[in-house]
Amino acid sequence: MISLASFSQTKNVLCLGAHCDDIEIGAGGTILKLIAAHPHLKFHWVVFGGKEPARETETRTAAGKFLAGSAGHTVDIQKYADSFFQYSGESIKKYFLEIRNAFDADVVLTHHGDDRHQDHRLINEFTWNTFRNHQILEYEIPKWDGDLSRPTIYSPLEREIMQKKVDLLMELFGSQRSKAWFSPDTFQAVMRLRGLECNAPSGFAEAFHTRKLIIG
Repeated sequence: MISLASFSQTKNVLCLGAHCDDIEIGAGGTILKLIAAHPHLKFHWVVFGGKEPARETETRTAAGKFLAGSAGHTVDIQKYADSFFQYSGESIKKYFLEIRNAFDADVVLTHHGDDRHQDHRLINEFTWNTFRNHQILEYEIPKWDGDLSRPTIYSPLEREIMQKKVDLLMELFGSQRSKAWFSPDTFQAVMRLRGLECNAPSGFAEAFHTRKLIIG
């Protein structure tokens, strides 16, 4: 495989998540990798479903841990009710416009458009019709629906980065540890599969989808 993407000229990364652990699960390893390689990056971290105080606290702590070492970051947590985003669509769309005007993003990390969770799909839809001149990378999240598909972009991870991501997820999201799917095995398995697919030297990777990619 030939490497085409570089973040050396990127300044600002916008991370969008429907729920309080989505960004970390979908792109946590890549974010850790990017900050280690490009400490000049600045991040704006937005979570829409932060209605529960305990979950909001987890998210703010996790964002601080994952973004440590970056040139700067802001964390924005909204109070929309999980699983009911479509009924607040007008309000969420208006907030997307506020985000676009407040943060000059070069790259946007968001949910995969074919994700079966209705909140995830809505965030993806608003991402694409709000950020029309940006590089958008869609991350994936394992779940009951079995909606993992064929990605188009791979981010190889060193074993240490993979393990740090898993350790942080298990340490910081205590409210989720009782769920059968929220386990080190789950997260490692997805990254091992993606590492196999892109022949990552460490054997681990995260994967993303994109509709458009400019070579230049």
